[in-house]
Amino acid sequence: MRGLEDIPVPAVAGAPEVRLLDARARGCDERGLRDWARARTDACGSPHVVRSYRYPYALVAWHSEPIGVDIERIEPCDAAFADLICTTRERADALLQSEPDAYLTSLWCSKEALSKALGDALRYDPGRLDSPMRWPELRSGPWRAASLRTIPGHTAWLCWRVCAADGEPASPSASPGAEHRRRRAPARRPERWP
Repeated sequence: MRGLEDIPVPAVAGAPEVRLLDARARGCDERGLRDWARARTDACGSPHVVRSYRYPYALVAWHSEPIGVDIERIEPCDAAFADLICTTRERADALLQSEPDAYLTSLWCSKEALSKALGDALRYDPGRLDSPMRWPELRSGPWRAASLRTIPGHTAWLCWRVCAADGEPASPSASPGAEHRRRRAPARRPERWP
């Protein structure tokens, strides 16, 4: 029987398996949470696994195709952070004005999940990468996205590639962020991300 420390996260039909791990249920410190998350994904046997941490939580997922997840605590975000992560269209979104902290944290989280699914989160400029939040029906070619319900005061996103209709993997060149890769090595992350 699974304890409350390893909670399946509901997503959508056909989505990857996702689990929320709560370090408090096991009495883990941050290192223990990372070890537990690594062991959980190592045991799943899937070719694609991903982990995200926001102590005391870890979000882990696995699937037959590339995937990305991210979990963040909703905290105050300043204008400099908005300038760093928003595209021009995202800056015009009404939610930025009405709920800026929740919007910006969710926007960042969705972009982080997508960039992980694309292969390397540090290769993508968040200010040039369109958020999966804005995809029609949360779809872009072979890519899917879902906002996950996890813990109050947090936001979490899942992005994954689906197989093509004929059962072959979708073309990697059909990535929604291919044109937004950085041309140079990424700068060091600012001291505080949401």
